[in-house]
Amino acid sequence: MTGKLLFLQNGPKRDSVAKLPERFAGWGLDVDARWAFDGDFPETLESYDGIFLSGSPHGAYEDIPFIHREHELIQEADKLGIPMLGVCFGSQILASALCGRDQVFRRSFCEVGNKWLDVTPAAANDQIASAIGERVYMFVWHNDEVRAGHPDMRIIASSDLCPNQIWRFRDRKVWGIQGHPEVTKEQAQIWFEQSRATMERDGADIDELKATADEALPAKTMLSKFAALCGATAA
Repeated sequence: MTGKLLFLQNGPKRDSVAKLPERFAGWGLDVDARWAFDGDFPETLESYDGIFLSGSPHGAYEDIPFIHREHELIQEADKLGIPMLGVCFGSQILASALCGRDQVFRRSFCEVGNKWLDVTPAAANDQIASAIGERVYMFVWHNDEVRAGHPDMRIIASSDLCPNQIWRFRDRKVWGIQGHPEVTKEQAQIWFEQSRATMERDGADIDELKATADEALPAKTMLSKFAALCGATAA
């Protein structure tokens, strides 16, 4: 039986460069893609085997209806024991909903770049992070950040500028990834150009980003392992 994934798109466009709903479907999941940014949420969570939460230009602390609704959905999903994975804003809103609104803060400057992250021993036996190695490479771009040090968080990876790049909520099947393992090398070239003005304003060197972009295959194992955890037939 194929697992059913609720995919919450938190961005201002229904579709993103990474085309993750299609990728999760390719791994064998039945994907219900909802445009949460536009207020599209399911009435019930009972039929879902997993939830993925995407990035967003908004902050998890903002007073916006879809953000309030998503906090409630996350808390309900946690009570039901539904596995969840959030990337960028998705990681931040998971932390805000499960560990407290003060867990997410605005940095004094942006962290942006293709970076090596240091991996903690917690990854070795983790259900989705066990294959990322002792260091893992991925693109990161964030002005908001999840605080480290909360007793309900297991830190899995950190960068030189962000101590909480990958984390897990207690021993639950709930993970947050600050960076962007979902983007392929080809997609990165498109994304960097589309976002050139914003990224440059945040301090990025677009030519350098393009030159150092990578498929980041070890990082992507977190996505495929999450798909398998949700009951994908061929992840």
